[in-house]
Amino acid sequence: MPRYFLTLSYDGTAYCGWQTQPNAPTVQAVMDDALSKALRPERPYIVGCGRTDTGVHADYFVAHFDTIEPIAETDKTTFKLNAILPPDIAVHSLREVDPTLHSRFSARRRTYNYRLSLDKRPLVRHIAYRPYFLPDFDSMNEAAARLLRHRDFTSFSRLHTQTKTNDCIVDEAFWSEQPDGLWVFTISANRFLRNMVRAIVGTLLDVGRGRLTPDDFEAIILARDRSKASSSAPARGLSLTNVSY
Repeated sequence: MPRYFLTLSYDGTAYCGWQTQPNAPTVQAVMDDALSKALRPERPYIVGCGRTDTGVHADYFVAHFDTIEPIAETDKTTFKLNAILPPDIAVHSLREVDPTLHSRFSARRRTYNYRLSLDKRPLVRHIAYRPYFLPDFDSMNEAAARLLRHRDFTSFSRLHTQTKTNDCIVDEAFWSEQPDGLWVFTISANRFLRNMVRAIVGTLLDVGRGRLTPDDFEAIILARDRSKASSSAPARGLSLTNVSY
């Protein structure tokens, strides 16, 4: 059966994450419906590169699906999908790949961004979180650098998941100011745990407001205890920005 990789982006504000759930709007369910209309009579099932939580966005998301018959014109199908999809989801490319490639399990590296707006900006309120204090980004960067020293991130994992290991290899973690005035936390790893980035950001924000030191942050990592970390940062500031294969 032919397999296709599809790249898309979406505003997650109106969705309860990527993965299909009963009685809840999800990006996967909307994509499955659009594919069944665009490729009628086929009804392919789409598989995402990972799960995003309720309200989390994706600047770059990869998914795959299989068909019985090859798609003759992928550009035309991309255009048709975008005509069917709502304004908050867009397909950017569609290409046939080796049938052994898997959008989730073949991914080697993922990158997330978490956006902060330090002042009241109505046009970015859905994609950036506004903290009501001025963070110390130097201390936050000193703490973020400690993430690269460790592998077990149990302290930043959602409890009672089916994950077999909480080990991740983080190779990039830093805050930077963007030309548009937003501050962005960029983090890349071979894999991420459920709620991991938002838990890290929430704890880093406590470093930025002086409640924790960088040494305290590292001690939280070493504790391997979610109760030691801070509350998760709000979902609206988080976006998946890259997936590498």
